[in-house]
Amino acid sequence: MGSASSSSRLFGTLAQSLSSAPLAHTHVDADDLESEQADPDLLLRECEDVLRNRPPRLHRDFIRTRTSSPQNPAIRVMQWNILAQALGEGKDGFVRCPLEALNWAERKYLILEEILTYRPDIVCLQEVDHYFDTFQPVLASLGYQSSFCPKPCSPCLDVHNNNGPDGCALFFSRERFQLLATNHLRLSAMMLKTNQVAIVATLRCRATGQVFCVAVTHLKARSGWESLRSAQGSYLLQNLCSITSPPNPELEEAREESEVGEGLPLLVCGDFNAEPGEEVYRRFEASPLGLDSAYKHLSADGRTEPPYTSWKIRPSGESCVTLDYIWYSTRRFNVDAVLQLPNEEQIGPDRLPSYHYPSDHLSLVCDLSFSHQPHRLQ
Repeated sequence: MGSASSSSRLFGTLAQSLSSAPLAHTHVDADDLESEQADPDLLLRECEDVLRNRPPRLHRDFIRTRTSSPQNPAIRVMQWNILAQALGEGKDGFVRCPLEALNWAERKYLILEEILTYRPDIVCLQEVDHYFDTFQPVLASLGYQSSFCPKPCSPCLDVHNNNGPDGCALFFSRERFQLLATNHLRLSAMMLKTNQVAIVATLRCRATGQVFCVAVTHLKARSGWESLRSAQGSYLLQNLCSITSPPNPELEEAREESEVGEGLPLLVCGDFNAEPGEEVYRRFEASPLGLDSAYKHLSADGRTEPPYTSWKIRPSGESCVTLDYIWYSTRRFNVDAVLQLPNEEQIGPDRLPSYHYPSDHLSLVCDLSFSHQPHRLQ
């Protein structure tokens, strides 16, 4: 744990912008980087201090569905499209959000405050265009290992004074998990490569010895592209089927521990840009991987998605839709708790983003535990 001075030094670097040209990295894994460790409580207080003139963060409670055991501790997972800074300021047209509210000097603290508030073990982010100068160094100081995969032709690059391409980023706790493998995918549709990507990490839980996979993705946006999204989802599912049961000697032991006919347990987090009735959603729901959406647990019947995960006002009108999901292997994970979504009054008449919330998408956070355990590693 770091001292107050080390935390301040760390956050002091966040006030600096990259002075170099946009970064041209394709796939980056921060596997072996060492960084000075920071105290998350001190960093959270520093966020709150910087944001003291803004409205307080949205209050959200966890709805607990079951109790996990100390021998099988819950894994807290966060899924969040954080809104690329270049797109928020230069392209997305949030007509009810003052430009001042999107100022990166403060908005980055709102994003970090959200992560620090819930302390997830795994963080899956989309629209990340400040990975190298903000999220990788700060989260590394908090004990996270990470991987970043930018879009090949990011729309951020069309914005003046951009900070490089946006993409998907996956972070996980070094203390809780060991990285076994990482796959970066450029999603294809009908044999054609698209501008969307995914990261798949194979992890071993240090507490239980259980090996599992977690994926993060961001599918094509906007209406009229439903067929493309469906094809992207099909391509991703095919790759996930292969990755979760690969002919890989390193993972042979984990495969033997899996139930007959099943691959490794799987989590898939993403902004699918698709509502529950869309074909790509149905593909995931009916997949042979045996997936279901964790946020259905908020509904009374346990079968219905929340009414929205994104609520914004653009020149074309108001949009209140469910686009974001945490999919999990139903036979391999239990959902122990789900973070409630804020109500309409909390969000406010100007919707999202706003002075009190940094993105047009709400974060999804849930606690999951393994439904059964392999033999514990000695």
